[in-house]
Amino acid sequence: MVQYRILAASYTHDIYTLIFDPIAGTLSIVYTSTVGHHPSWITPYPGDNSLIFTGLEEEDAKVLAMKYNNAGEGTVMVTIPSGGTFPCSLLASKEELFIANYETGGIAILPITPTAPFLLCSSPTTIEWSGSGPNQDRQTRSHPHQVVLIDEYQELLVPDLGADKVFRLKKSPDGSWKIHDHIQYEPGSGPRHIVFHDGYLYTVLELTNKVTKHRLPPLPSPPQFITSLSTFSDPPPAPPNTMFAAEILLPKLNSSFLTPYIYVSNRNDPSPDGDCIAIFSISDNSGSDALRLVNEIHTGLKHVRGMAFGGPEDKWLAVGGVNAGGVRIFERVDGGRNLKLVAVQDDVEAPTGFLWL
Repeated sequence: MVQYRILAASYTHDIYTLIFDPIAGTLSIVYTSTVGHHPSWITPYPGDNSLIFTGLEEEDAKVLAMKYNNAGEGTVMVTIPSGGTFPCSLLASKEELFIANYETGGIAILPITPTAPFLLCSSPTTIEWSGSGPNQDRQTRSHPHQVVLIDEYQELLVPDLGADKVFRLKKSPDGSWKIHDHIQYEPGSGPRHIVFHDGYLYTVLELTNKVTKHRLPPLPSPPQFITSLSTFSDPPPAPPNTMFAAEILLPKLNSSFLTPYIYVSNRNDPSPDGDCIAIFSISDNSGSDALRLVNEIHTGLKHVRGMAFGGPEDKWLAVGGVNAGGVRIFERVDGGRNLKLVAVQDDVEAPTGFLWL
């Protein structure tokens, strides 16, 4: 019998270890690791999912390295300051841990290793910048919200919700990362998360509930805007509003799923059926159907922030509701154009992100 372990980050003090049994259709909590205030994002060391890193999303922010055993029990190995405040996203390469410190502006970088002591210095290097946007409630300063490494370009991309930009960094000959350019977005749009595929960048804009598509060649070439669409078939009123787009994912292409689709989560839908996931077709890269909404799936969850694909061929999608609903597992069906609910776990409190082990 094949079962899958999933880690769930949260807006509590805990990271949950879950077991998903696709045959029985069950999702069970097998271990709870108490680590500190709001471990909202988790990222693995490349090639070793037993070593994960998380940030405590608070003013006195910390970064933790944790090891997990085969039973799913996590142990904190080392803790150091995050180099800023409210680290909302992290990314590990084989040599560096990148930290998006939401309130500070800019990112922090730590040298890492797959063996003890895991974090190789007691204070990270910081790259700070400043920016702002017209939304006075959310954009009075820079708010980095994610870090993405494009391996084929050797570029580091950082969406800045506060500055309406995605910054593009490259490594200098001395080994330090430097800002080389940025992608500009509509004022007040708030770029939150991104995915890159086949030379195109897809960005979810939190504050205007849109997803955009750019042609993105490597530096020094500039990006080319292609199109933008609402993340809802029936968009909410113009800002200010309380419904916000959150996550954007593009699962693997394989023999079972030949056509690429983008999946975008939306938060705070007043529908009794909960928040929805919008599915977009992207197969026509630059024509009239460069980005097309093909489906919306209501999840039964409230305040969906994080979700993650996993299992063989990225067959399943883990989704969490911070305010209600716990965690739900959906199966990709109809070639990826639809989602089917297969398992529910109501007892996970305030889930914010996932990692399939």
